[in-house]
Amino acid sequence: MSGSDTRPPRATMKDVAALARVSLKTVSRVVNEEPGVSEDMRSRVDRAVAQLGYRHNLAASNLRRGNVRTATIAALLQDISNSFSASLLRALEDAARPRDVAILAASLDEEPDRERTLVASLIRRRVDGLVIMPATDRQDYLADDLRGGLPITFVDRRPTGIDTDWVTTDNVGGARRAAEHLAAQGHTRIAYLGDLPRIQTAEERLAGFAEGIAQHGEHLADHLTVTHLRSTEEAQAASMALLAGSHPPTAIFAARNALAIGAFQALRVRGLSRQVALVGFDDFPLAALLDPGLTVIRQDVRRIGHELAEILFRRLDGDTSAPRHLVVEPELVTRGSGEIPPSDWRGGSVTPAPAGSRAAGPTGRPRVWQRGPCRRRG
Repeated sequence: MSGSDTRPPRATMKDVAALARVSLKTVSRVVNEEPGVSEDMRSRVDRAVAQLGYRHNLAASNLRRGNVRTATIAALLQDISNSFSASLLRALEDAARPRDVAILAASLDEEPDRERTLVASLIRRRVDGLVIMPATDRQDYLADDLRGGLPITFVDRRPTGIDTDWVTTDNVGGARRAAEHLAAQGHTRIAYLGDLPRIQTAEERLAGFAEGIAQHGEHLADHLTVTHLRSTEEAQAASMALLAGSHPPTAIFAARNALAIGAFQALRVRGLSRQVALVGFDDFPLAALLDPGLTVIRQDVRRIGHELAEILFRRLDGDTSAPRHLVVEPELVTRGSGEIPPSDWRGGSVTPAPAGSRAAGPTGRPRVWQRGPCRRRG
């Protein structure tokens, strides 16, 4: 603090006791909601607390009384600005509020070192439990903490190297259903837009997409499969390149909500919003207001959050049963964009690219990707 800072120090419990003319023990009993205090003394303490603006330090009080609980849990998600993470965090907050438990939230941004640093910092601060959407490939660095009794629950991605509670969506089944839905409309040239292949959910969604089109006799086409997409802008650029190819897709499956937004923007720029079908994985608040409305595979985020909180608080209450593993089924929500039939919007016939085609250029990838982080599958 600088020497010019004239802010008064925070009020202490001793200040409250002096103003209320009671003992320190009486103040402690009142702020900790313990019995054994007369209504007169409780009113005097409450008035002093309000007058001084005193804030009770629950964590310090718990430690003084030998209670290791701090009434805090930490939620380490990938991006709390993302609608999926934000909705998940809200569901956790709703479950924590009746217990007077605070949630500390942070974004990991797919950075393993950031995950390890944040986990270590939060454990030092004695959080009562952890919820993690991991960025690391393995999580056995948490084995000692689990053995020490710290409840740790994983969400969206299953842990590797340790066995603990987790709740995920059926990513394979959801992506398979999206592919089957587009194939059922008659599409044979379906582009895939995906995230980093090392991410568990991205890997599962690509596998599910491949299974879905295989059910209709199709297979993954290198020139229509784009991974390593991390943002809306990259997805828009990739979609523009796909649409500019000599064998463009008649439909697009975007395996993340941010990628679906990028694909939609590309279709709108090209004037193809009603000629090229689009299905996204994950819903978001404005998806139904687009024109046409965006067809999505919607995760049941509220149920995921509810199950996650139930498992975590059960552990905090002393449950020592075997780890729970729960897979929540997503649903297909049709709004118009995924029900567009194949179109000859370029004035030619709608036929698949020849086997082994490298229509996108001599490297087999759209040229726009050669200077950026995007990668063609393979």
